[in-house]
Amino acid sequence: MNTQIYTPLSTRAETKTAPSASSLYRSIVIKRAICISICAIALAALFIVNIATGPAMIPLHDLLLALFSPKKCDDQTLVIVKEMRLPIAAMAVVVGGSLATAGAEMQTILDNPLASPFTLGISAAASLGASLAIVLGVSVFPHVSPIIMIPANSFLFALASSLIIFGVAKLKQGSSHTIVLAGIALVFLFDSIGSLLQYIAKEDQLQAMTFWSFGSLESATMQQVEIVGVSLLVGISLLMAGAWKLTALTMGDAKAKSMGIDTGKIRLKVLVIVSFITAISVCFVGTIGFIGLVAPHIARRFVGEDQRFFLPVSCLLGAALLSLASIISKTVIPGAILPIGITTSLIGVPFLFSLIMKRREGGL
Repeated sequence: MNTQIYTPLSTRAETKTAPSASSLYRSIVIKRAICISICAIALAALFIVNIATGPAMIPLHDLLLALFSPKKCDDQTLVIVKEMRLPIAAMAVVVGGSLATAGAEMQTILDNPLASPFTLGISAAASLGASLAIVLGVSVFPHVSPIIMIPANSFLFALASSLIIFGVAKLKQGSSHTIVLAGIALVFLFDSIGSLLQYIAKEDQLQAMTFWSFGSLESATMQQVEIVGVSLLVGISLLMAGAWKLTALTMGDAKAKSMGIDTGKIRLKVLVIVSFITAISVCFVGTIGFIGLVAPHIARRFVGEDQRFFLPVSCLLGAALLSLASIISKTVIPGAILPIGITTSLIGVPFLFSLIMKRREGGL
């Protein structure tokens, strides 16, 4: 006697329609890849708009000719695009990407949503190191040229600030509140010393320090863009190589250690990389706040904590946000250009307040 086992129709329908784990994973990866593509396209559009924007608005046709067919473009437009606006627009991309990358990794290794190079004092420390070189000629490395002195000072001061924050994070009672308060204390300390240096500085030195305090892209050159760009590529390549370890770190130290990850070593490595790319950026444009805070939060909403996607999206969004801030700084007051640091603060402060207002019990 033949017997057949029948399953309910509802069960058979669910079996046919329920996606497998591999197809679900593939769908998630595709969506996140599309998100990266959209961010890249948005950045490219903002980059073009940034070049076209200024006291003399340049039509898109003339702009494209200047970029891709310079022989067909008139000399005046070519000078404006290639020598004046292109370095500024390119610097906005690489600096924004650097600060956002640094902020994303600071939030990851410290497990603190308010962590960024600006809020934790790393940018202020790098600026102080540069100011010491400008005003007093103090160098952490003796007998070096001023060109090397400023970035070397910035890097080591930024690293020292990072290590202090790392030490606070390692304390048994070191909560997220403690880490943020320590960062604020460092900002006040470095700003106070910077104010003292401004008081004793000569006129030309004071002008250079004012450039640092406001933050500006106006003095950017393509050579500087290449230096910042290379440092960003090196830094993000090193971070992406250990992306799975950083992703595991977001699940807690216990789980990360159970996977064989040396959490202390990975944190120290990331702090060195973050200090490096932050210092190189600050060396050329001064202190620019909130990009490293805002961009990672937006990226996290789009792609989650998986560092393979979170890191590139944070970088692209940071570059896009600073490009947008550059456009706003050139258009908000006709005929004048606001310092980029002021513009980013106008964008970042409301976002910071929204984080505070949305915090939950046991959160920030």
